[in-house]
Amino acid sequence: MSVDLIEREAYVPAPVERVWRVLTTAEHIRTWYAFGGAEVDLRPRGALRFRWDDHGEFHARVELVEAPTRFVFRLATSPDRPPERGDATLVEFTLAPEGEGTRVIVAETGIEALDMPDEAKAQHAEYARMAWTAALEELGAIAAASHG
Repeated sequence: MSVDLIEREAYVPAPVERVWRVLTTAEHIRTWYAFGGAEVDLRPRGALRFRWDDHGEFHARVELVEAPTRFVFRLATSPDRPPERGDATLVEFTLAPEGEGTRVIVAETGIEALDMPDEAKAQHAEYARMAWTAALEELGAIAAASHG
């Protein structure tokens, strides 16, 4: 079984612009994903930092910003390291209006190309499945509850 693509999607009962704001601003990211804090330079080649008390600080680099529908970044798989080839995956968020709300899709690719044993790749993929599922649930709840 290939572990190279992890994809999750969710319907969020909030407008695309509000979901985009929750997805891309540091103040919101720390409530749905990086619970220890986040830093965001929202432009191509901009730096991202995601922190967790239990896991450390992970660095990422913005690859693409097409507000309010696409946000793509390269995420390091090891703490305190830059997102370099062999130690980073590509994470892509796509937002699309759907009725009164937004369809959010997150895809993480590049797991097969990581410089680690196959067992570690499989573990990374399993963790990513759980993490992105939980993150989308939180992101959706926050976007649906926030105003403006």
